[in-house]
Amino acid sequence: MDSNKMAVSINKAINTQEVAVKEKHARTCILGTHHEKGAHTFWLAVNRLPLSSNAVLCWKFCHVFHKLLRDGHPNVIKDSMRHKADLNDMSRMWGHLSEGYGKLCSIYLKLLITKMEFHIKNPRFPGNLQMSNRQLDEAGENDVNNFFQLTVEMFDYLECELNLFLGVFSSLDMSRSVSVTAAGQCRLAPLIQVILDSSHLYDYTVKLLFKLHSCLPADTLQGHRDRFQEQFKKLKSLFYRSSNLQYFKRLIQIPQLPENPPNFLRASALSEHISPVVVIPVESSSPESEHVVETEDLVDTDIPPLPSVVDSKFDDFFGTSAATDPFNFSQNGMRKDEKDRLIEQLTAELQALKEELESFRLESGRLCQALRGRVNELEAELAEQTHLKQQALGESEFLRVELDDLRRVKEDTEKEQRSLSEIERKAQANEQRYTKLKEKYTELVQSHADLLRKNAEVTRQMTVARAAQDEVDNVKKEMQDKLKAAQDSTKQQEKAQLEQLQALQAELMSSRTELETLKSTVTSSQQSSEQLNTQLSALEAEKAGLLETVSQKEAELAGLGVELERVQSSLTNERESGVKAAEALQNQLNEKESREQALESELGSLRWAALQAALEEAGRIVQDSLNQLEDPAHISCTSSADYLVSRCQVALDCVERLQSARDGFVSDNTDVSGLVRAVSQFAHLVGDVIVQGSATSHMVPVEQADALADNVKACGAEAMALLCQLKEQKSMGTADCSRLTSALDTVMALGEKLRPRGLELQQGELGDLVEQEMSATSAAVESAAARIEEMLNKSRAVDTGIKMEVNERILASCTDLMQAIKVLVLSSKDLQRDIVESGRGAASMKEFYAKNSRWTEGLISASKAVGWGATMLVDAADQVVQGKGKFEELMVCSHEIAASTAQLVAASKVKADKGSTNLSRLQQASKGVTQATAGVVASTKSGKSQIEDTDTMDFSAMTLTQIKRQEMDAQVLVLELETRLQKERERLGELRKKHYKLAGVAEGWGGEDEGTG
Repeated sequence: MDSNKMAVSINKAINTQEVAVKEKHARTCILGTHHEKGAHTFWLAVNRLPLSSNAVLCWKFCHVFHKLLRDGHPNVIKDSMRHKADLNDMSRMWGHLSEGYGKLCSIYLKLLITKMEFHIKNPRFPGNLQMSNRQLDEAGENDVNNFFQLTVEMFDYLECELNLFLGVFSSLDMSRSVSVTAAGQCRLAPLIQVILDSSHLYDYTVKLLFKLHSCLPADTLQGHRDRFQEQFKKLKSLFYRSSNLQYFKRLIQIPQLPENPPNFLRASALSEHISPVVVIPVESSSPESEHVVETEDLVDTDIPPLPSVVDSKFDDFFGTSAATDPFNFSQNGMRKDEKDRLIEQLTAELQALKEELESFRLESGRLCQALRGRVNELEAELAEQTHLKQQALGESEFLRVELDDLRRVKEDTEKEQRSLSEIERKAQANEQRYTKLKEKYTELVQSHADLLRKNAEVTRQMTVARAAQDEVDNVKKEMQDKLKAAQDSTKQQEKAQLEQLQALQAELMSSRTELETLKSTVTSSQQSSEQLNTQLSALEAEKAGLLETVSQKEAELAGLGVELERVQSSLTNERESGVKAAEALQNQLNEKESREQALESELGSLRWAALQAALEEAGRIVQDSLNQLEDPAHISCTSSADYLVSRCQVALDCVERLQSARDGFVSDNTDVSGLVRAVSQFAHLVGDVIVQGSATSHMVPVEQADALADNVKACGAEAMALLCQLKEQKSMGTADCSRLTSALDTVMALGEKLRPRGLELQQGELGDLVEQEMSATSAAVESAAARIEEMLNKSRAVDTGIKMEVNERILASCTDLMQAIKVLVLSSKDLQRDIVESGRGAASMKEFYAKNSRWTEGLISASKAVGWGATMLVDAADQVVQGKGKFEELMVCSHEIAASTAQLVAASKVKADKGSTNLSRLQQASKGVTQATAGVVASTKSGKSQIEDTDTMDFSAMTLTQIKRQEMDAQVLVLELETRLQKERERLGELRKKHYKLAGVAEGWGGEDEGTG
């Protein structure tokens, strides 16, 4: 193909127009790389383009370059590695942009660089990543390390593919149909190459992970599984989103990944894995695509036809004329032997070419067979994909029907919600109107009440005025009556005076005076009557005004009554509508109550289900603890009786809490959390009691161990029975915890019997025991000193010579040791007294010892050891003096006394003040004991050597055979003693371990926090 034609296609494919790259131009570029066996022309054309200044141009370059890396000649990758630094710089430059094509170009360039590096590191992988399972195995060279590294590189490669996928989708507005626009297709077109790469990478990653899980532990591959899970979710989502875009539906058939990722922990899951196959239909080619290159252009020119090679070589030697005789000496000028040599050489070359041709035929046959097998595999995969497609169509149809139903239900729900909100809004508006009308009515009632009060006030004033007028009328009438009566009496008096003139002459003056008085009274009465008339006229005028005001108010009241009637009518209407709305709301409220009742019943069932699950889990925990008793590995577990007793006490308290929680749930079943917590804690504590009881039985004698194990099993059985009763609603209220409590009490009692004696001491006994042990130690030391003095006197009376000297020296050193021990014990007592006085405060000495029981028990143990060591030393010295004992026993007893005194010093000084005088005395006494012990050991060794020197070995009378026999016997004895010495050392180590362990149990070491071993 002409390089100019390829350059034209490159310039047409990579331009600044925001449209997808045309397929015919990209295909021309791909075929051009196959014809020139590289990418030289491509890079010559690309280097002239301004890729760093135009993002769309760079984006389309990445698309075309990706196609060349996938489908171009294999040398494209090698030729492109020279430009890796330029691509890196361009990626960093475009990475400074946070949106648009710039950011996408940066991501795409990183992907292309990663792809080139992957193929350079793994040259067995072709650019399109299509490989068979056998080729995939060969790529790893059957080395698990290579497979491990290859999987990591594939993860990185797939991560870059997914980043480009996500970048393109995030840059598009997916709410619009962007896939049908030219700009959207320009961004989406490169994703076809990404989908092709991603499907192969996913398939190879799954197969490699199954292979790694068959060779490596699962924990080692936890990181691989986590990374695969993350990439699986992203790839599944992106494939699903891509398959819904209209642009991809006509160009490529995107596979769908399974619902769940493969389970790599199950090797058989590999057979369930289906390789995703991306299908590109024939009609997917762009309508603008055309057949650019003729058929002969596709022929690989690497291997020229074989006949042309033979003909050319033949012509070089014999000429091109067919009529020329190759054996004509006159024309060729060659000798016959030289021609024979040439003929043989050409025959050999022809035979080699025939063999090469045969090998080519065999290779082509093998390749054809492999291609036929691959075709069969692809046909099978195509049939399976077709079947899966049919299933997917059926599922999609079913999902579409379900989606329509859900949409209808959603629409109905939205309509109901809208109607409900409208009703609530109307009810709220009616309620507001009712509130306003109520306020208006209240104002009217208040105004009417004010008017009524004013009317009553006016009426009262009118009543008062009328009463005053009536009073004036009464007074006037009374005055008129009095005047009339006076006139009548005057007339009568005149008549009487006329008749009795002479009789009334004397009373005339008084009558006139009375008359004047009456006249003045009448005058004053008339004046007051005039005043009253004036007041009455004023009151009448005021009454008229008030009547006018009353009439106005009555008119206003009438108008207000009309308004009130209108308001009452509208209020009545509103009330009716409000009643209807209230009825509707009441109906809704009833529906809500029915729903709440249904939810409450469902909640009750959920509570019971939660309780049942908790009880089931509790039963499994207790059963697991019972199963551990039969586990052979549990035999090595040990525990202390004190720890068992403490766990039993906690379990008994938990049983009481469980019973209280059960009673609370029976009385009120709305709160199940308390019972669930109690059941969970109960199961763990009872299981702990079972395990600790079994572990404790491994530390006690057989009979007690069997009794404890049987009671622990009975406790577990009672716990299971109680849990079974709690599972049933009928028997929950009557579930009895007394039998389980009794079983726990029995286990606790057995634990109490197995506890060490030191742990059972009361406060007073512990304090007394310290004094008793210290006194007993002092007494033992005094007794030992007395016995040594007695033995020394007996030895002087009986023994003579070297034996008496040895005995005196040993007993004298023992006496010095006893004196040093006595000083040490006294110093220890003084120091303890100072410790108790300084640390007890207001408490008594016994209370101090009880409060520091662990230290007190250590002190008691050290005192016992010192007294016991002194007694053993005296017994050993007595045996040595009598000649029945061994010097070694005396030295061992001395070492034991040194160790016991060191323990006593350590127990005494642990709570002492560093500047204490008694502490210094104790340390000096300890040094004295150490020196005295060294003296006993030295005197014992010296005495032993003196006595052994007396038994000289005389071999002068032995023959050679006897000496040889004695030598062999001595060697046998040496070997026996060495073997016995080794065994005794091992036995001593085991005894010390057992002694330490038993001493720890006896003294209660770690009793509080000791668990199973």
